[in-house]
Amino acid sequence: MRSFSAAGVGAVSDGPGTGLTLIVPTLDSHPLLPRLVTSLQRQSWPHWRVLFVDGPSGPEHRTWLEALCHRDRRFAWEPQDPALPGIFGAMNQGFRAVPADHWLLFWGSDDWAAGATVLEDVIAATRPPLAGGTPPDLVVCRGRYAGAGPDGAVRLGRPTGFCGQPSYRLGLFLGSTPPHQATLIGPGARRHLDHYAEPFRLSADLDYFLRLGAVPGLRARTLPLELVHMGSAGASGQQTRRRLEEVRLAYWRAFGLFWWFPFSLRYVRRLWSRLLPVRYAPRAGHRGPIS
Repeated sequence: MRSFSAAGVGAVSDGPGTGLTLIVPTLDSHPLLPRLVTSLQRQSWPHWRVLFVDGPSGPEHRTWLEALCHRDRRFAWEPQDPALPGIFGAMNQGFRAVPADHWLLFWGSDDWAAGATVLEDVIAATRPPLAGGTPPDLVVCRGRYAGAGPDGAVRLGRPTGFCGQPSYRLGLFLGSTPPHQATLIGPGARRHLDHYAEPFRLSADLDYFLRLGAVPGLRARTLPLELVHMGSAGASGQQTRRRLEEVRLAYWRAFGLFWWFPFSLRYVRRLWSRLLPVRYAPRAGHRGPIS
């Protein structure tokens, strides 16, 4: 095992600018990981780090992780603490393991970078807009769900983003939510809130962003950048009833008797996004935009 704190990952230079760590929960998911790994290794900004928080996986998966971490010291892994179960438990373990001055990005095993320059672009957005100014607490980008098309090519489906202008909290009330796979959580946000809450198993990310919305003066910067492509076969999509119950609870905790308004608009937005045209990812070796 190469743990984040003990494996020497801290010796990897962040280079100029800000440290960025990606937290990736895993569970016997090594067949999915090469696309994520390759998309990061091709980045024009090479100073990222990855921490895999691994559930009770089998030996084949852990051997794969060990080999990757040995080849590229920007990757590290540690076993998931049984006291922190589930995907959001693994994410909370990542919150604790990563240096307080790092930006955090949470991806799944079936997510990957949308282009070779996206981390360079998003890291530039973490810096203060003016010299001597204050950096944002969140940088919210866009993502797009993906699946396999009929010919085996990657089919890019529903986009997801956040309409948070002119106010982060107003955007939340209007049913828009930062996609956690496309949102960099900065040191400022972590000082206010450094964990996902119980009893949420599927929508703890929504609850987290809603609780941040109650922080006075929170600085959220939105960036019109498609940062990540996301696998669309996650567990949350298979447990619709529980997800709806958790979403309702999150909005109730944030907005009380008015919970129904952002709840309804959330799904109106989802329905509208499903009507947008489907795209196909470029073949290997193609670096241009998808038209």
